[in-house]
Amino acid sequence: MSAADLLPALGWLAPFAALPRLSDHRPNLSDVPPAADVPVSVIIPARNEAGTIETAAQSILASTYRPFELLVVDDRSTDDTAASVTALAAEDPRLRLVSGEPLPPGWYGKPWACAQGAAAATGTLLLFTDADTRHKPELLARAVAALAGARADLVTVAPFQRCVTFWERVVMPQILLLLGVRYHPKRVNGARQPRDVIANGQFILTTREAYDAVGTHAAVRQEVAEDLALAQSYIRAGRRIHFAFADRLMETRMYRSRSELVEGWTKNLYLGARRSFPDQPWRRRLAPLTLALPPLFWLLPPAVLLGGALGLVSGRAEPAALAATVATVVFWMLVSYGMKIPAVYGLAYPIGAAATLYIVVRSAWRGARRVEWRGRVYRSDDLDSPPEAGENSA
Repeated sequence: MSAADLLPALGWLAPFAALPRLSDHRPNLSDVPPAADVPVSVIIPARNEAGTIETAAQSILASTYRPFELLVVDDRSTDDTAASVTALAAEDPRLRLVSGEPLPPGWYGKPWACAQGAAAATGTLLLFTDADTRHKPELLARAVAALAGARADLVTVAPFQRCVTFWERVVMPQILLLLGVRYHPKRVNGARQPRDVIANGQFILTTREAYDAVGTHAAVRQEVAEDLALAQSYIRAGRRIHFAFADRLMETRMYRSRSELVEGWTKNLYLGARRSFPDQPWRRRLAPLTLALPPLFWLLPPAVLLGGALGLVSGRAEPAALAATVATVVFWMLVSYGMKIPAVYGLAYPIGAAATLYIVVRSAWRGARRVEWRGRVYRSDDLDSPPEAGENSA
């Protein structure tokens, strides 16, 4: 073996260049002094969230901020979501349950629930957040201060993503890495084009004036990635977005099982990738290929090693493949450590990459033809007919 035999492995050192950017958690909401006095309405769209809604609501009610109200929009849940919220509301008058109306034609569930919450809210500021989040007491106060300090119309944050199960720990880093590189807050905050911005639907704080001016969630009613589309509508309207890290002030656990993880990212990846290039039709068409390339890149070195072991690949390729695999293991161990996942899970990166590739293919295959989430099934013709007919088929 010569040094020349290892040259093909150099390409797998390139991802290390992204680590300084990924580890830069600035701007950070923790650095912003808290504010108060502007009335805020916190809105949680909730469909079949009985397992998490109480924890989320209690964390928000523990906020140091004043004044605020909390509205939970029960989006026609089939579990005990409404009962849990009703019990909490009996103990705290700041909490209200909003019973969701039937889903009208042309809407996906989350934007419809958010729109109903905003219509019932009384605050000058609106905060849309999710039932799978936990808020530290000072989060809201610092976010309101950031909104004023940045002279922004919308503040969104990147929280700490808690990963517990094996599948969360090997798949979530693969996908969140791509989002972190594509949409670092420093890039988003300087963006002037819709393709360069994003909002995280887990936390969107906006002025009511700006929200109404861009058309509310009605403007993104047909979008699965409604948070991304909403951010783009703000930029188109000449509004300012401020994106900050909030990893010390907020956490979320997006998916709690393998099936939920697969279904959630199947719903979001393909349609979100297409939406991320709103003004570039050719890039939208390439979205499936763009999504598939990263997991294929990670899988190539171990695939070559496996091919060598089976006698299907020339032995000359094995040294470079081994070096690239070792480098990639180190890379994913560092990424895991940065996400507060035990570094040993970096050894399982080929499993995570293979699972991610499967989700990408599944997402591209389904596209808008079939979207499943929280017991609802949407099909492409559901934008012209009420999706309620398919609610119990998933």
